[in-house]
Amino acid sequence: MTRETPRTVPASLAAVGLAAETRIMELLNAEVNRWGEINPMLVEPIDSLRRLVMAGGKRLRPAFCHWAYIGAGGIHSNQLVVDAGAALELLHTFALVHDDVMDGSDMRRGQPSVHRHLINMHAEAGWNGEGRRFGEGAAIIIGDFAFVYADQLMADVPPPARAIFDELRLELCVGQYLDMLGTAGSDRSTPAARTIEIYKSGKYTVERPLHLGAALAGKLDELAEPLSAFGLPLGEAFQIRDDLLGVFGDSAVTGKPVGDDLREGKLTPLVAEAAARSTGSDLALLERIGSTDLDDAAISDLCELFIRSGSVDAMEAEIERLVAESFDALDRAPLEQGARHALTELAKFVAWRDR
Repeated sequence: MTRETPRTVPASLAAVGLAAETRIMELLNAEVNRWGEINPMLVEPIDSLRRLVMAGGKRLRPAFCHWAYIGAGGIHSNQLVVDAGAALELLHTFALVHDDVMDGSDMRRGQPSVHRHLINMHAEAGWNGEGRRFGEGAAIIIGDFAFVYADQLMADVPPPARAIFDELRLELCVGQYLDMLGTAGSDRSTPAARTIEIYKSGKYTVERPLHLGAALAGKLDELAEPLSAFGLPLGEAFQIRDDLLGVFGDSAVTGKPVGDDLREGKLTPLVAEAAARSTGSDLALLERIGSTDLDDAAISDLCELFIRSGSVDAMEAEIERLVAESFDALDRAPLEQGARHALTELAKFVAWRDR
């Protein structure tokens, strides 16, 4: 397999992403008008969702859903598939808002995270009470708005598609809880890190959206297994790349501060690999991950350790292996050729993106 680093968003992603974004904006614009007439203060929570959606995002989940649907013989103009893609994107927005609260992250997509924006708004208005509690509490409610809107968009899908969407949501919650446990605990093992990767992001980013697309085309029974064989390794590759970007990426491109995962103490395969390769002072340095006093100099030392220990090279090799496994499965999957080409483009983008 030849590695090809994508410099632009592939066409297979751009058009589908735009359709999902347009559908979300139609919904949220109508909701702003609806609730703004009752109380102008109700515009803020929905407008916060609009700002976050419009600030960026890769729209991967709608794309995987769409191309699995097309690969299963579906037609391009099905509004249910557009609605499902928009629902997946709003569910992702829900997860981001809550994740930023749990992690205490102040930036998302190059702008203040939702809870940070609301904390600032509370201070500027001179309101009563503690700004942090207001901002974080309101952000949780705003995430819930996104969760409910996603549910509404799935109202007309057939039962097999609904079952996939419900399982996806449960797996997302499981992954978030495992992520918190990994941060709070002392386990630095690769199996624990891999389980977090699979459930926190891999399944709900790739495998389940693929299943949802197949279910919308009425072909889930025959395509679930081959799509899992393609989607699960690719989902792992996606999250490993995300972990590497969180440590070594350009914050101007990723929209998130570099090093936050280390300050928060996230258990990732990169950290687990470094722990397995380190002894003495290097191991002591790794033990500082998650410490409140982890400054920029310590982050730089950890980055050097990840490189010096060979952990970064090991992660790059693992991405290569996982994508090769994914492509082998795609070659065998009984999908329409145009969809196979689009999914190949998406896989390369997922694995070797810079954002």
